[in-house]
Amino acid sequence: MSSSNPDHHEAAGTQLGRKQVLLTFSGLLLAMLLASLDQTIVATALPTIVGELGGLDQLSWVVTAYLLAATVSTPLWGRISDLYGRKALFQTTIVVFLVGSALSGAAQSLGELIGFRALQGLGAGGLMTLAMAIVADIVSPRERGRYQGYIQIVFVLASVAGPLLGGLFTDHLSWRWVFYVNLPIGAVALTAISSALHLPVQRGRPRIDYLGAALLAAGLTCVLLVTTWGGQQYAWASPEIVGLAAAAVAVLIAFVAQERRAAEPILPLRLFRDPVFDVVTLVLFLTTCALFAAIVFLPLFFQIVTGASATKSGLLLLPLLLAATTTTAVVGRVISRTGRYKVFPAGGLALMAAGLLLLSRMDATTSRATASLFMVVFGLGFGMVSQILVLAIQNAVDRRDIGIATASANLFRALGGSVGVALFGAVFASRLDLWLPRDLPSGAARVDAQSLQATPDAIQSMPPGVQDGIGQAVAHSLHTVFLVAAPIAALGLLVVLFLKEVPLRGPGGPPGGEQADRGRTHADGERKPREDISQPVRPATAGAPR
Repeated sequence: MSSSNPDHHEAAGTQLGRKQVLLTFSGLLLAMLLASLDQTIVATALPTIVGELGGLDQLSWVVTAYLLAATVSTPLWGRISDLYGRKALFQTTIVVFLVGSALSGAAQSLGELIGFRALQGLGAGGLMTLAMAIVADIVSPRERGRYQGYIQIVFVLASVAGPLLGGLFTDHLSWRWVFYVNLPIGAVALTAISSALHLPVQRGRPRIDYLGAALLAAGLTCVLLVTTWGGQQYAWASPEIVGLAAAAVAVLIAFVAQERRAAEPILPLRLFRDPVFDVVTLVLFLTTCALFAAIVFLPLFFQIVTGASATKSGLLLLPLLLAATTTTAVVGRVISRTGRYKVFPAGGLALMAAGLLLLSRMDATTSRATASLFMVVFGLGFGMVSQILVLAIQNAVDRRDIGIATASANLFRALGGSVGVALFGAVFASRLDLWLPRDLPSGAARVDAQSLQATPDAIQSMPPGVQDGIGQAVAHSLHTVFLVAAPIAALGLLVVLFLKEVPLRGPGGPPGGEQADRGRTHADGERKPREDISQPVRPATAGAPR
């Protein structure tokens, strides 16, 4: 029996006791920590890994394979969880991630490591998306704001602890412990989820859109390879990049055609008829794009312009990260009390744009205290945007689409990051080509953007005059990078003004919440009020809780 009827897709709300919610949420946070930690912990171990396994020319793929697999699989995990239920699928993603971690730690060649990292990334794509979707299952939108700060703390912890742990394990144990450390953390997360989480199980027999899934994965892979390779491995106008871009367009057009006729589309096109979904995904794309100007290039500024070590340059980002965590936590509690949220991403994007303009004023004479103040402005803004918009999109869509809506939010954030790195990398390289000949002393060795980004600490071994010249050129180039990023944040502000604020559902919801929900149109054309997530519901397709 197909479950094409929308009612068969309405996943049941669930009401857990406070102790169960806290235990489940702790397991979800550990899972998010695993996925986000592995994006940062490997970087400091890469030189040692190459020294032992060889394959310097393939080094970047240790990171790229993970990110590519995680991004491409994100919408697939989200949609399948909407069709089959989330608990068993989430447990599967944890197991896949842990198997990939164990195999990565035991790899005997760089080729093996790259393959196992892709497997690990496949699990990571589900960890992040399903964890956030399960939070939507067990906590009403009105109450969910309280939990946003804890989620943000996980990302801060991963950003700071990742490089430090990577260096610690590499220096005192073995680079293999960079991967083995996931096993005990994952085991605790798996135990917590298995014992505390009880969600109704879907009993229908949905038809998976395998062709749509394959086309989406192929199209996203082409897009990500264009942004990863463009200007790095291959010139932007090279046949490889042009061919990949053309393939991306052709495959994504075929994907849209497939989704229009699929019984159970992997990414339902009806979502794009929801103005909240459209605005949120576009704003998340723009926000993350602007964010990566700061996250990628501020460490470069600290290392090359101010002479900080690689580890210290990561710690110098703490003001930005802590400011973002603070506003996410505070704003989340305000949202839980008031049920209103639109003002926060608007104010946050304004602060992000202002912060980027301030960062563009930095030069070789800027003190670290001043730089920290500028980063706080930017971080305060970012903390009011990303997590709040995920809450907005989860609140706006029908319950049957919570998984794919959350996955789409994460997907557009990932794409925004990839495009941001490519865009700002190209801007930085072009400006550096202009400024280096002006700022370097005559007869200095050739330096380019790629070598500076790959080995910024190598600058410390150069003569003082060359170091000063490179520092001046990098500061001038980053001025342009931040100036280009500021209008992107401002564009996000302009778009978010069109966000229709749907009052948050849940206990103590504001007056008008029912009216806001009433009359949403389902795919079959029947107009029905949306369920209140705070009340337990048992539709016919839901079996006994697991």
